[in-house]
Amino acid sequence: MPSASSARPGRVRAVRPVGTRTVLALVSGTQDVLALQAALLEAPLPGQQDVLAAAETVMVRAESPAAARRIGQALLELDLTAPAEQAGGLVVIDTVYDGEDLAEVGQLTGLGADGVIAAHTGQVWTVAFAGFAPGFGYMVGENQALEVPRRSSPRTAVPAGSVALAGNYSAVYPRKSPGGWQLIGRTGAKMWDLDRPEPALASPGHRVQFRAVRDVVTLNPEPSDEATRDGSQQALPATTSGLRVLSPGIHSLIEDLGRQGHSALGVSAAGALDRASLRRANRLVGNAPSAAAIETVAGGLRVEAIGDQVLAVAGAPSALTVVTPSASPVEEGGGTEDRQRTVPAAAPFALLDGEILTIGVPDAGFRSYVAVRGGVDVPAVLGSRSTDTMSGIGPKPLAAGQLLPSGGAAESGVVGSPEIQPDYPSGGVTVLDVVPGPRADWFDQAALDSLCAQDWTVKPESNRVGMRLQGTPLERSRTGELPSEGTVAGAIQMPPEGLPVLFLADHPITGGYPVIGVVVDHQLDLAAQVPIGGSIRFRIAPEQPSPKQTSPEQTSQRKASN
Repeated sequence: MPSASSARPGRVRAVRPVGTRTVLALVSGTQDVLALQAALLEAPLPGQQDVLAAAETVMVRAESPAAARRIGQALLELDLTAPAEQAGGLVVIDTVYDGEDLAEVGQLTGLGADGVIAAHTGQVWTVAFAGFAPGFGYMVGENQALEVPRRSSPRTAVPAGSVALAGNYSAVYPRKSPGGWQLIGRTGAKMWDLDRPEPALASPGHRVQFRAVRDVVTLNPEPSDEATRDGSQQALPATTSGLRVLSPGIHSLIEDLGRQGHSALGVSAAGALDRASLRRANRLVGNAPSAAAIETVAGGLRVEAIGDQVLAVAGAPSALTVVTPSASPVEEGGGTEDRQRTVPAAAPFALLDGEILTIGVPDAGFRSYVAVRGGVDVPAVLGSRSTDTMSGIGPKPLAAGQLLPSGGAAESGVVGSPEIQPDYPSGGVTVLDVVPGPRADWFDQAALDSLCAQDWTVKPESNRVGMRLQGTPLERSRTGELPSEGTVAGAIQMPPEGLPVLFLADHPITGGYPVIGVVVDHQLDLAAQVPIGGSIRFRIAPEQPSPKQTSPEQTSQRKASN
């Protein structure tokens, strides 16, 4: 893949690989970003799947590694013509300036807290691009008086409505989420609402004026029936066929193969973390590969059949117990006696009306997938039934008493034959292949060697957004801040503290910490099965790995040799 080109105005300066199926085009500034984005949207390149503009880059997702290499070459040959400017409307955002980092920002800028407030409200901001999360707009001001670095370690939870600064941008967090920006205030403005014709309150091109107030008034409060709207707590008739959740276990969600092509809105693909296991479970019950199913972690899920159902459980191997309640009195005890049986994993089985399935603690791995014939029939949002824990789009986490209807997603008249599953992590070290970059040049060779020479432990703070890893911190070889740019699942992002975060399916669309490497796409299923407390070792992937050599179903756990 080409890595550089002469830095001429109106041309792509360089193209860097982002894993195996994505490339990052580096350009000279905002105008070239907009020009390249417009060109790719107007005339997509062969194999192009998605385009994401950021501060000084445009990321292009391809359908295959070969297509990514062709796109990388084509990008270097494009002539960029600036698109016609489009002036957006003015959005006024009332803000209470009492953020946790206001005093520190005052010190960093030399303005003091009052000066920060005056500078933030005294200029008009323009949304340059969207990213990180739906409704999160990167706003550029009229001056650079408020340029500040991100926090050395991102917060695990930033409250919704937080008004923040990072680099030369300002933004408002649309919902509670992780984040490393400096918090200077809060607003009640609803930045993202799927019930509006334009979900984003301030989208690229809009101008924004912040207005200081003493208290906030929440605009467009969440409707009381929102859970019904997104399908998470949908009330169903008693005759509905499907599953009743008796216990959701530690954490259970509805997932399919995700919502593709919405990154420009700040919406990640989400979807099942172990895609191969989801496809396997659906295949076994005769569903389409992308049918919605239940993703559950660490066992404990209990569901009851409403009407006769056909199910299959794939992923982390666990004991699967079916209890058939009996209404017949026990002759000597005077009560009733339930019948119990076990069913195999990765095989279809009947769960008759009233029977209860319990998933035990996995013997290996971390995530299991429960498919029901016909698919879990909850409303689709932006073309997918997946829960996106980062953005809040899609069904809420499963709750006890919830009814999940089975729908019409079956595409085969017969169920599948039992299948052999791959090995799953069960102690030891799981090795993941990594393509260096796109920002490996922010680290010296010693840091790159250290990334692959040690075992990283998965911290309890990990989730579907990313796996936080503990080990010996890595040091950057350069200082300063990286302008926000697109990210992908599998990216190994490095905050200043030097501890990696391995992005998973619900990752933010853009980020401002350098990515030292990206796990190859076909091993993300394996990464999803590493439990909390498990160990990971990274290994530099061979040049131009071919997915034909190792499919997701063939990928298995490998032990590192010490």
